[in-house]
This record gives sequence, structure tokens and C-alpha cells, in this order.
Amino acid sequence: MGLRLFNTMGREIQDFVPIQPGKVGFYGCGPTVYNYAHIGNLRTYVFEDFLKRTLTYLGYKVKHVMNITDVGHLTSDADDGEDKMEKSAKATGKSVYEIADFYTKAFFNDTDRLNIIRPTISCKATDHIKEMIDLVKTLEERGYTYESGGNIYFSIDKFPEYGRLALLDRQSLQAGARIEVDGNKRNPHDFVLWFTKSKFENHAMIWDSPWGKGYPGWHLECSAMSMKYLGKHFDIHCGGIDHIPIHHTNEIAQSEAATGEKWVNYWLHAEFLVLNKAKMSKSAGNFLTLDRLVEQGYDPLDYRYFCLGGHYRSQLQFSFESLDAAKKARANLNKAVRELMDRTKPADKASMSDAAKKYIEIFTADISDDLNSPRALARIWTLLKDDALSDAEKLALILDFDRVLGLKLDSVPALPSQDEAPADIPAEVQALIDQRNQARKAKDFATADQCRAKIKELGYEIKDTPQGTTCKKCN
Repeated sequence: MGLRLFNTMGREIQDFVPIQPGKVGFYGCGPTVYNYAHIGNLRTYVFEDFLKRTLTYLGYKVKHVMNITDVGHLTSDADDGEDKMEKSAKATGKSVYEIADFYTKAFFNDTDRLNIIRPTISCKATDHIKEMIDLVKTLEERGYTYESGGNIYFSIDKFPEYGRLALLDRQSLQAGARIEVDGNKRNPHDFVLWFTKSKFENHAMIWDSPWGKGYPGWHLECSAMSMKYLGKHFDIHCGGIDHIPIHHTNEIAQSEAATGEKWVNYWLHAEFLVLNKAKMSKSAGNFLTLDRLVEQGYDPLDYRYFCLGGHYRSQLQFSFESLDAAKKARANLNKAVRELMDRTKPADKASMSDAAKKYIEIFTADISDDLNSPRALARIWTLLKDDALSDAEKLALILDFDRVLGLKLDSVPALPSQDEAPADIPAEVQALIDQRNQARKAKDFATADQCRAKIKELGYEIKDTPQGTTCKKCN
């Protein structure tokens, strides 16, 4: 069976057929670097990494492009609200460029720790203003724009296919035109391509353009940069499901209006990570960062394991109890793999038994079935218990499958020696460790953090490992 993917455009699972045999052009919407990515954002990047690893495992050469939105965009995905970059700069007293640089580095630090392979090309919006201006000029020449109130708008009424990705009803859109949202718009669903006027003065990031000094609309950058690096027609575009109704819908309109041809063949979208039955979001203030998980004793790969346990098209309910389960399962997997490594070396694929080769077929079918990561992950546990396989075959299969799972099973640390004597820890420090462990078990992370701080003040540092909490004197 070949690779089959759920295409949001059409809402059906389709056979994947690349434009160029053996090659895949893949664009994923990147971060707006005004704050830390939350773990809901990171779930989408884990999914995209699983997609890329699957494509590579299946023999495709992947060119992956991702934007870095360092121009900022408004706090709404539409054309209203405050510029996120400006807002963060005001709150911190830093320049917008300092904000962008800091959070870009923080984002890649997070993805590196999650063992997410970096894109082939990471492109900053601020480095591609010329391409965005050129795209607006093309749209202007083709009759899709109008100027109003000093801004350049895209007219959705000139693009009959507008809204097909999101299954938007055209008549409803027309009816909505009677609603006053932005007095400059002919249709409230029109969107800004280039701002020269907005309700906020003295923007830090502005550029010269044929329409006056200003800055691009948010949707513009993904179209301009993807077409620069992947061409006018490419294979896959990814993002979170929240991008479907506005951002990706507007991207399609401006891209296909500019070129007069189909832009993207397959649209893949990751579902939300939900916390207490609500979408995790920065604007709602209910978000957790990867650093926060690490502070509570979780390895970033515990979170990756947790994400792999849910299919990308299903909402994933986050709780610390479920993350604890993922942490325990990953620790057990690491232990099993380490024990195999200590006993044997991986078998050569060519000399594997039919039973082992069958696992490769089944695993390939799992990942080819719309990226079924839960089933692929479960396959490892099945083969570990299969007496028909030799230890060498088990190890070879696990390391091969981990090329897709990305759990770093090829570098599992050695198991601690049972003969090692525990460190000589003062009773006061041990009491704090015990108190912290109890607080963590009760999910009282404020108390756990206080205990860690007191332990450090006493000259000791602690580390949470799959085998428990270790403590040593600070250097």
C-alpha cells in the first residue's frame, strides 16, 4: 500500500502522488516569534516532523520550508487587533528585532529538544519584503486588489473559489457584507495585503512600497516565501486546524489569483491540544511551555512520546497524569532497548527472518495509513514481546522504526549500576527532596519549585531521571 493522506481540501483520504517522482515540496506555517511556543503549538510541529520522517522513510527526498513571522501580525487572524510583536516589545521594553531574535532562538531550542528535524529552509518574513511587494503588484495588475483608507485589500468577490478549503458558504459571505467590521472594506471578508494606515501609530517595522511606507498583511508572507522556494505549485502545506478558515483560505486566494493555477495539492492540519476541555492558547492565558514541563521533571521526549500516542487529526487531551503515563512508558521502552543493546548488536536487514520482515511491512503500512503514529508506536511494544524474533532482530527493527518515531532510541544511556552507593545527602536536603516528590505527585508545582530552590540554596542540585530523583553537591 502506498502513502495515503487526509486532504483537508476535499475532506477525504487520498493516495499521495508527488508532482515530481521521488521528491516532495512541503511548506509548514512557522511561529510568530513574539512569545514562547506553548506545548499546543509544539504538538503541530511534532506532527509535521512525523510527516517528514515518514516521507523520508518511504524514500522521498523532502524539501521542507518554514516561515519565521518576525514582522508580527495582529492579535486576530483577521485584520483587527494589536500587532503581536509591537505588543510584546512594549511589555518588555525591548525592540521588536530583539524580541524576534530571542523567541526565534527559543523556538528552535524547543524543537531541537523534541528531536524535531529542522526545516531545509527557515525563512524570515523581514528578509522577504521585496517578494511580498512583488506579489501584491502582481495581484494589482491582475485586478484582484483595491485601495481604501491607505491600505491595499484583496477583493474576495473577484476570486470565485474563495473559501473552498474551509467549506465556507458563498451566500453567507455575501450576506455578511452588510455587517460593518472595517469601513474600508467592500466585503468584511476582504483582507489587507499591505498596510500604510492602521489604528496604531509609529510602527517600528515599516518599509517603502509603491503604495507608501508600511508593512505586509500577515497572510502575504506564506504565499510569497513558499512560492520563492518551492515554486508556484507544490505538494503539501501543513498547519494547525485554526489556520483553515482565515489564514490558509486567504493564502490560497492570493496565491492562485496571482498565478492563475492550483497552488497546493495536499493540505494537512493538526488538531488542537486541549487543556481542561479548552483549546490551549496564549491569548486565553492557559498555556504551558516546554520549559515548564522540564522544570517539573519531564524530559522533552516524554512529551514527544505523549504526542505520538494520539493521531494528529484527533484532539489530544493534556493532563499531567497522561504525561506521567507517557514518561513511564518511555522509561520502560528505553530500559528494554538498553538491555537489548547490552546483549547484542542489531541484525543486518538482509539476513532478517520472514517474521522480522513482516514487521517492516506492517510498520510501513501503519505510517502510510494517514500517519497513524499511535499504531506505529504500539508496534514496537508488540515486537518486543514476540518470541519469534531474535534480540538482534528486535533491536534492528526498533532502531529502524525510530527513524520515524524520533525518540532517540539509538542513544539510550547505560542503565545505572546497582552497586553505586547513594550520595551522602544531609537530612535537611533529603527532607526537602521527599517533600518535593510528594508535591509533584499531588501536582502542587508551586511547592515543588520552592523545594527545588531551597535545595539549591543549601548547595545541592537535583535531577529527575526515569529511575527517580538524583541529588549531588553543586560544583
